[in-house]
Amino acid sequence: MEEKSSTEILNLWRGALVESVRRDSPDLSARQMALLLTVYLTPPPHTVRGLAETLNISKPAITRALDRLSTLEMLRRKPDEKDRRSIDVQRTVKGSVYLSEFSDLIRRALPE
Repeated sequence: MEEKSSTEILNLWRGALVESVRRDSPDLSARQMALLLTVYLTPPPHTVRGLAETLNISKPAITRALDRLSTLEMLRRKPDEKDRRSIDVQRTVKGSVYLSEFSDLIRRALPE
């Protein structure tokens, strides 16, 4: 695979984002997308505290992003069975489908 310039990489990302906003799918913030990708691409378990540490952002910021992603049914909160003060963040089918479709947009943005 040949090395891409910064401009080529950003243009690829732009193409996928433009296609994403043209579709009838949720418009996620960068923070929401980072949270969603982290939960789907790193091994569980995921907690609000752990995600805040991983992403180096505050727990309230994680909670706000999680509120939106939960409303969209892309992630789900579940109380930890062993520690009721802790909340596990879990994947959903709807979130998996969203990311699969988004990865297809990125793939289609690749030059032939």
